[in-house]
Formats: sequence, C-alpha cells, structure tokens
Amino acid sequence: MHITFICSAGLPGQPGQPETSASVAGDTLTVDGLDYDLSAVPEGGFAEPEGDHPFVGRIRRSGGVLTLSLRWRYDAATAAAHQPTVAPVLSVVAGAVPDPIIRKPATPEA
Repeated sequence: MHITFICSAGLPGQPGQPETSASVAGDTLTVDGLDYDLSAVPEGGFAEPEGDHPFVGRIRRSGGVLTLSLRWRYDAATAAAHQPTVAPVLSVVAGAVPDPIIRKPATPEA
C-alpha cells in the first residue's frame, strides 16, 4: 500500500484529539481502530470513499498495489516546528504505519 499523508496539527489545548495511528493487513487499512476493507478496489480501477472516513480523494489499485491519501492528525506540542511542505509517501506492506511527523528532540531529564 502506498500512502500519501495529509498532515494536520490538532488544535492547541484541545483534549480528546488523539494522534492518528494506522496499520495494514492485506487490503485492510485500520485507522484509529476502525477497519477499512479496500479489497473491492479493482485492478486498474478506483474507489471514491463515501461517508465518514480518513481518506482524501480516490483510492486506486495498479499492479496489485493500493495507492491512497490519508488524513493524519498529530500533536503540535510534540512535533518539530517545521514539517515538510510536500506530504511524505510511504510504502507499507504489513504492520504499523510509521508516523510521518518530524518530532521535537527529546529533552534529557535532569
């Protein structure tokens, strides 16, 4: 699965806005605990997501690989001030989707 991230920082001081987490298992993408079965996307075709979902734009399959854009929320308090202007693209075969956010360096405890 090729995933392009559309990243947005949560509002400062707004509790209840957890960071996005996701994983891949076959043609199923799990985002924030909800499974999205993408097996119906045909080879060489597209799907237009409907309803409440984390996708941006079409999902397509080419050469057996699903390609999609995913909304990714993050906590601005833990993120570096400058994030890339071009959304990163990651290829995930199985397992956890890596966090695309550049984080602030950890401060050593005194």
